[in-house]
Amino acid sequence: MNIHDNISLRGLNSFGVEARAARLVEWESEDELATVCFDGRWMALGGGNNILFTKDFDGTLVKSAARGIEITGQDAGSVSVRARAGVDWNDFVTWCGERGLWGAENLAGIPGTVGAAPIQNIGAYGAEAKDIIASVECFVVGGGTRLTLAAEHCAFGYRDSVFKRELRGKVIVMAVNFVLSKEPRPNLHYAALAEKTAEFGEPTPESISRAVISIRDSKLPDPSKTGNAGSFFKNPVVDVAIAHELAAIYPAMPVYPAVERGKSKLAAGWLIEQAGWKGRVEGHVGIHPKQALIVVNTGGATGAEIVEFARKVQSAVREKFGVELETEVNIVC
Repeated sequence: MNIHDNISLRGLNSFGVEARAARLVEWESEDELATVCFDGRWMALGGGNNILFTKDFDGTLVKSAARGIEITGQDAGSVSVRARAGVDWNDFVTWCGERGLWGAENLAGIPGTVGAAPIQNIGAYGAEAKDIIASVECFVVGGGTRLTLAAEHCAFGYRDSVFKRELRGKVIVMAVNFVLSKEPRPNLHYAALAEKTAEFGEPTPESISRAVISIRDSKLPDPSKTGNAGSFFKNPVVDVAIAHELAAIYPAMPVYPAVERGKSKLAAGWLIEQAGWKGRVEGHVGIHPKQALIVVNTGGATGAEIVEFARKVQSAVREKFGVELETEVNIVC
């Protein structure tokens, strides 16, 4: 276990904002976690890809250095896989693809760690982490015990889970158990993904992953060059009646079915663009010119400046459409 006091977080968050933490603890085992003092303020830190620090963190950040992927069982049609929390998510997707295992390929290229995947229920191109998660192994803070939650008890939703709600600040993800398919099940409902995959030949987990990464690279900024956390805002979910009213006014507005009955999902990027904010820059913060969902640090921005800019975007969308944009990024104040 490594412990760092008064550490800079600039290299530990994809926005690249300067902030410091009173303490950072990097753990590798359950036994090490049991020795960590959780008195006072603390927070788990994954890859730093979905977080925005607005000031110094006056507590303890707990980060997993636990890595390793193993097959734990299989039958005629599926393989059970356990990945520890500190494994890079894309490394996990690659590992699955190399073994011809289906289910993770549409989630290729998403930055972060395996431990963060169930918390956010990461998703892209018609797939979500919940589709392949069997259970999540957690360390219970305070009790020092292990809790394994089956997927059906994780309350997975759109970029949501029990770990962001009832269990927030109570558990730390140690490992995630997945079930992958041996049988081909290509998810190519997105036309752009189907077209790009065809360029690489027949659909396989590896070819679909390559296609996803190619599309992402063409549209999304590289965090190592331009500070960002991917999608800053969630696609808003509204009542079907409201979606119909807006669609009557704006016929070109994309509307998608939502999981919840009586609800529809709107495209936040389209709303932001129509509100006139795509590509706009104020000071050191802006909206990416190719993807309106992404707020970027053009260089030297503080976390507080990024939040202030995002609030202006939310206000503009609210005034034009009467729709509230909820942030996907975890803002730490």
